[in-house]
Amino acid sequence: MQTDPYHRIYDSFRWQVPEMFNMAQVCCRRWAQDTATANQVAVRAHTAGVAQAQDHHTLNYGALAAQANQLSHVLARLGVQRGDRVAIVLPQRFETAVAYMAVLQMGAVAMPLSMLFGPQALEYRLQDSQAVVAICDESSVDNLRAVRSQCKALRTLVGVGDAVQWTEVDYAFECALMPQEFDLVPTRADDAAVLIYTSGTTGPPKGALIAHRTLIGNLTGFVASQNWFGFDGVDNHSSQAVFWSPADWAWTGGLMDALLPTLYFGREIIALHGRFSPDVAFEILQTHKVTHTFLFPTALKAMMKAHPKPRQHFRLHLQACMSAGEAVGDAVFAYCRDELGVTVNEMFGQTEINYIVGNCAALWPAKPGSMGRAYPGHRVAVIDDAGHECPSGVVGDVAVHRHDIHGTSDPVFFLGYWKNEAATQKKYSGDWCRTGDLATQDAEGYLWYQGRSDDVFKAAGYRIGPSEVENCLFKHPSVANAAVVPKPDAQRGAVVKAYIVLTPDLIAARATFQRTGDRKGLKNHDDTLVYSIQQHVKALLAPYEYPKDIEFIDALPMTTTGKVQRNVLRQQEKDRYAAAETV
Repeated sequence: MQTDPYHRIYDSFRWQVPEMFNMAQVCCRRWAQDTATANQVAVRAHTAGVAQAQDHHTLNYGALAAQANQLSHVLARLGVQRGDRVAIVLPQRFETAVAYMAVLQMGAVAMPLSMLFGPQALEYRLQDSQAVVAICDESSVDNLRAVRSQCKALRTLVGVGDAVQWTEVDYAFECALMPQEFDLVPTRADDAAVLIYTSGTTGPPKGALIAHRTLIGNLTGFVASQNWFGFDGVDNHSSQAVFWSPADWAWTGGLMDALLPTLYFGREIIALHGRFSPDVAFEILQTHKVTHTFLFPTALKAMMKAHPKPRQHFRLHLQACMSAGEAVGDAVFAYCRDELGVTVNEMFGQTEINYIVGNCAALWPAKPGSMGRAYPGHRVAVIDDAGHECPSGVVGDVAVHRHDIHGTSDPVFFLGYWKNEAATQKKYSGDWCRTGDLATQDAEGYLWYQGRSDDVFKAAGYRIGPSEVENCLFKHPSVANAAVVPKPDAQRGAVVKAYIVLTPDLIAARATFQRTGDRKGLKNHDDTLVYSIQQHVKALLAPYEYPKDIEFIDALPMTTTGKVQRNVLRQQEKDRYAAAETV
């Protein structure tokens, strides 16, 4: 007998997706047009060291809409048309939220790009998407300028803040000249809204095209994982929720799991324009009386280590905490419950089909270590290679059906991979969309993660695609071949490990040191190489993608068809870790 209301909620839920729907309309314009909500804070910028929430700069919904309207006019004058891709390469700041609203209400496609991306990562995505405009600040302008000549479709760089001196268009100056009204371009729910590039697995990164309706598909999971966020007086805003997450608004976790759903409910989100640290996290939670948050397991682990008894030093107001990206683990689960005062709700999803599985501690029990159960509106199962549902306890691929249990189309699905129909078709087995993650499902419907069915892995909460890193490594003059795998790490879950086959001349040089017994010479030789290779990757990709550990080997394990057997190397790292633990 069920003792929680999960099945009643799940079974009775029905999707309501209108034919016409626009993310900017529901996340901004409707609040701005209502005199009761226009002055409500939409985004509050956190400034380190400022103790009072009212002393931090804010952007209310009326101002957010007005500034978005001005930027839409600027983009229109730059030739941006319906369906054009506009790259947004900005950290958490007011202009980032404005840019999303401006692009979406034009019927154009917002393309988030992380400010951490190096030139090579930016170049590939800008070329592939054929983005026509990029909006950037000082954190990304140099890398954009370095590759723009190779990106033929990229006509204009719009500079925010200190980036204006290196761009053609001054964001603040041009927006100030424009009207504060803009006619919303009507969009269908199925029209493209966002293009987010996923990590590459067996090939280059793929662009997942997200529809406006996808936000609706995300909402049940967001509401549940945040313990019914948005229903705290939504009609009269008598009890305000405040949301914060360090997740970059350029990623699905920051955009679809934080920024957009918070704005959808007309609430306040905190913008941190700076580096995450445990002290900064607790400062934000206390200063702004944050009620709801999304924190990666790595962030929670760092906070736990820095402040094991946080409520002795900070006043916390948390009502809910969602975590995703990797398993939280028993220790962090207990820390959140006992020290932060909330039962952490683990969540599972991916860019293509986000927010599909998870917990809601306020309404049904969260089992430590479990991914949770299917959120309302999503038909989730564990399937085998043939596309059949697996019995309870049998490992299979986590998959989501195109239709919910009532036969209605699930709005959470992506439209497909950008210019890659073959990859889109490969994602499906009939009406089941495969996630590529393995799990078992118990009798109560809880899913238990077992690992990846491909080679993508998480390192310190970031999703790593080996192919992109390997491709970058191969371009180093000393590297003949490379394979990238996760190396288990007690603090970060895993770090990036590269197995590298050097060029023949360097193999010969290492052999000479070994033959003569010159250990010091070999160490100096290898240390120099490792540093050079790591700096090479850091300069071209995001900082979290560079290999923190490099091992030189004579040859990579290969299949008979010439494919690298990363699974062999992954197992080797697991065995080494297990052996070290027993010493």
